[in-house]
Amino acid sequence: MTGTSTSTSTWTIVHTATHLADVILGSIADILGHLGIDATRLFSSWSQDESAISAWIAEQSLESVVLECHRPSGIVSPILEFPVTYTVGGVADKTFTADRASLARYLAKLESVPKGTTFRLFVTFCKSRTPQPGWSTATRAGTDGMRSSSFGTLAGAPHGSASLRYLTHR
Repeated sequence: MTGTSTSTSTWTIVHTATHLADVILGSIADILGHLGIDATRLFSSWSQDESAISAWIAEQSLESVVLECHRPSGIVSPILEFPVTYTVGGVADKTFTADRASLARYLAKLESVPKGTTFRLFVTFCKSRTPQPGWSTATRAGTDGMRSSSFGTLAGAPHGSASLRYLTHR
């Protein structure tokens, strides 16, 4: 008698959402650390923020996560945007990726910020979304006159990907 075994693996949008939320928040933590900005608030609300971002990605309502750096002078710079894109259905053989090595090289190009710089996180949406604890309506800083550069794809998975865009004053 010979035995037969089979294995099935299914990746859902929930897996993708969890992966992308983790990569986005992890990248924000790396950026804050590199810039010397106190990330205590980020870590204290990590679970709540990760849950909210993941839920919005799963329902495909999240357009981007935005990190604003508020300098003591009142200038908001840099601003880092993490746009999320969605694909129709997942590709069965697509892998979960995160380009952390490229992010580390990219961090070296970021301008420094003065001591006392703080941060704010925002999210933007491409359609109506489910309200999440700890998140409320707020107004982002303007980006007129800022120079923009793209990091490219930060992370990918079946059903979607996240990229990084960097804005700074000229």
